[in-house]
Amino acid sequence: MILLDTAELPGEERVEAFRTALLSSSVPSRVSMEESGERVFARMERWHFGELMLFTSSSSGWAVTRSPRYLRLEGPPMVSLSLQVHGTGRFGQSDRQDLVEPGELMLNDLTIPYEFAWSGIGGARALQVPYDLLAVPPHIVRRGAGRLRASPLYDMVRAHITRLHTDADTLAGDPGAAALGTATVELVRALLTSASGVDAHARPALAESLLQRVLAYARTHLTEPDLTAARVAHAHNISVRALYRLCAQAGLSLEQWIIEQRLEGARATLVSPVGRTRTIASVARAWGFTDPSHFTRRFKASYGVTPRRWRASAPGPEA
Repeated sequence: MILLDTAELPGEERVEAFRTALLSSSVPSRVSMEESGERVFARMERWHFGELMLFTSSSSGWAVTRSPRYLRLEGPPMVSLSLQVHGTGRFGQSDRQDLVEPGELMLNDLTIPYEFAWSGIGGARALQVPYDLLAVPPHIVRRGAGRLRASPLYDMVRAHITRLHTDADTLAGDPGAAALGTATVELVRALLTSASGVDAHARPALAESLLQRVLAYARTHLTEPDLTAARVAHAHNISVRALYRLCAQAGLSLEQWIIEQRLEGARATLVSPVGRTRTIASVARAWGFTDPSHFTRRFKASYGVTPRRWRASAPGPEA
């Protein structure tokens, strides 16, 4: 969802619009812009996955400071895990001063003072996670924040944020959006506790979040026909047998779950404005079904009607 596009605003309104949009997705802070008037540009987007929020920004240079003065103002206790997309960010918190290059992750604890800025053109994608949902002690969060690269989950989380953003409109509108948000929070928790190096927290978090990470991975790759148990197991450094055991303990059949999720996606696509212009076989292929006949059989078994009848009986966009 587009939160701000300064291309639609006159120059004299852009700085204030930027400040308002940014603070609506963060905590009370002092915000300043590097440019003024027509030279200011920004595009911000925001999506919700249950209690998790994905916020993206691409803009001219800016700076934000959360000093002790601003800590006295009410703000939701949360952390922000961001992926720098372009431009180099300058981040300072506690005794750390970091340059955040494109492709790097940065963890900002929004409950304590910090400074962040970039010059020129920059962009980032950030997961905003409420502290109570994260359920990690502050000292573990802050220790892990400075050691993110030490975790073997670092690249997985980067890829997950990228994929989440790529399909954000579709995923945020999916019936499983809240579950995806929960799985993503579990992944952030595992990253932080793993990076902290405190075994008493890291090992349980990694183990407890494994199923959620497996399902989050599967959900983001649903449309790919080669999504198999072997591929999922390999992505999580476990054996296929261990993967099946994990799913069985949760009362879940992985293959059946994947099919059900694909069918739900296909069912929604068939009656969407764009989906109505595509053939049923095309929609089936787009959701990972390589055999249209198999798709039709599974669809009818799940919903009691064929894909063609479902599309015909569902109201059109003008209804």
